[in-house]
Amino acid sequence: MAPVAVATPTATPVEALKAGVDALNLGVEAADLSVYGQFDNTPSTGTEFRSVPTKSDSRPLLTIKEVLADDAKLKALGRLVSERAVVFFRDAEITPEEQKVLVDKLGKFGGKPADSTLHIHPLTLPGSQHGDEISIISNEFLFDGKFKLDKKVIARVRGAQHWHSDITFENVPSDYASLVIRTLPEVGGDTLWASAYEAYDRLSAPTQKYLEGLTAVHKGQGFIDFANKLKVEVREHRGSPQNVGQDLETVHPVIRTNPVTGWKGLFVNRGFTKRIVELSSSESDAILEFLYDHVAANHDIQVRFRWEPNSLAIWDNRSSFHAPTPDVDSATREGTRSVSIGERPYFDPNSKSRRADLASKAASKAA
Repeated sequence: MAPVAVATPTATPVEALKAGVDALNLGVEAADLSVYGQFDNTPSTGTEFRSVPTKSDSRPLLTIKEVLADDAKLKALGRLVSERAVVFFRDAEITPEEQKVLVDKLGKFGGKPADSTLHIHPLTLPGSQHGDEISIISNEFLFDGKFKLDKKVIARVRGAQHWHSDITFENVPSDYASLVIRTLPEVGGDTLWASAYEAYDRLSAPTQKYLEGLTAVHKGQGFIDFANKLKVEVREHRGSPQNVGQDLETVHPVIRTNPVTGWKGLFVNRGFTKRIVELSSSESDAILEFLYDHVAANHDIQVRFRWEPNSLAIWDNRSSFHAPTPDVDSATREGTRSVSIGERPYFDPNSKSRRADLASKAASKAA
C-alpha cells in the first residue's frame, strides 16, 4: 500500500525558532538551583526537590511558592525541567490558578512564540469548574463532567497502552505541563515518565539516522469520538492561532529537537501517533510498534512517582512520555493539569543527543 498523502502545515524555519529562544531572556538571569536540597530520581530522568532536609543533604529547601515569586528561579526551573524531562515538588500547596501561571512563565522563559498561550483541551466544555485552561484529570470522566466514564464496562487496559505525550495532535503542541492529584486513592495511581532523549540515545546509530528523515501523523481520534457521542464540537482556538479545526490531526517529525537543550528526542507516542507518512502501512505499523515498545519496555529510561497530598509534577512534553497506572479500580483519582503551548515541532540536523552533548561538555571541562 502506498504512503498516504497528508497535508503538512508550513513549518517555522528552524533557524528562526532557535533565534527566538536565544534572543529571549525577559531581562532575567537564571538562578542557581543546585544550592537547594534535591536529588535525581534516576540517572537519565527525574529530579525531586526535598521537602525535608536529610543528614546527607543539608542544603536549604526550595518551595514552589518561592519559585513562583522569583523570575530568576522560574527561568532556571524551566531549564532543569527540559534537561531532566520531569521535576517533582512535595508539599507544593499550589492552586490551579498558580499552576497556569507556572507553566505559562516556564514557556515564556523558554522562548515560546508570543501567540502561544495556555491550552484549552478539545473536551473541556465552556463553564468547566476551574475555567478553560485547567484540565481535570480523573478516572471518573474524560476532561469534563459531561464525559462520564462507566467503570462497570471499562476493562483494565495494559499499562503499556497508556504511554503518551500531551496533545501531540495539535499543530502547535505543549512545551511544559504541571499536574497535582488532589483526590488520592489510598494506594495506587502512580504516574510514570520516560525520557525521549534517552529513548533516542538507546537506538543504534543507523536507526537514529533513518528516523531523522521521517514524519508522522498525529490524531486525537478518541476525543473526536467522545465529542461525536455527546453531539458537541471540540473546542476551537486551543492556545495558538494554529490550533483550530475539528479534525485534531497534524504531522510532526519523528525525531524532534528541544529548543531549550538543543537535544534530540523520540517524538512518537502510542496515544496519538497513527502512521509514518513516508512509509507503507505495514512498514509504518512495524516501526511504530517497535518504538512504542522501546519506550514502555525499557524501565531504565523511566521514573515512577507515587503521589502524596500536595505533590506537584512539572514536565516537558517535547522530550518526555508519561503514563498513569490504572490500578485504583473503584477508588477516585482526580487532579488538575495545566498545559502551556510551545512552538511547532522541528528537527534541527545540527542538534546533538543528550549523551553526546553531556560527554562533550564533560571532556571540555576536564581538559
